[in-house]
Amino acid sequence: MDEVTDASFEQEVLSSEVPVVVDFWAPWCGPCRAVAPIFEELSREQAGRVRFTKLNIDENFVTAARYGVLSIPTAILFEGGEAQETVIGARPRSHFERAWGRWLGQTP
Repeated sequence: MDEVTDASFEQEVLSSEVPVVVDFWAPWCGPCRAVAPIFEELSREQAGRVRFTKLNIDENFVTAARYGVLSIPTAILFEGGEAQETVIGARPRSHFERAWGRWLGQTP
């Protein structure tokens, strides 16, 4: 999974040709570490369909504030330059698959 920053966010996420999930996280966040393997797995499985990235909120607070990220982990799926679906908190893989099923090619 690629890291995005305040500086690269517009190019890497908002201008992307494919949907992008941004994992808003911090190194000190235990629940963030718990969901990281789920996002890594989905990233491999969805290569070419949906891109998965990470944004460290401690180093990139401007983007986190712009999207109202007050709790981590928060994962937001962006498509066409707009936030489409947000999942807050550490959840099981099935929860992310339901929330993003339309983009992941899953049936509801």
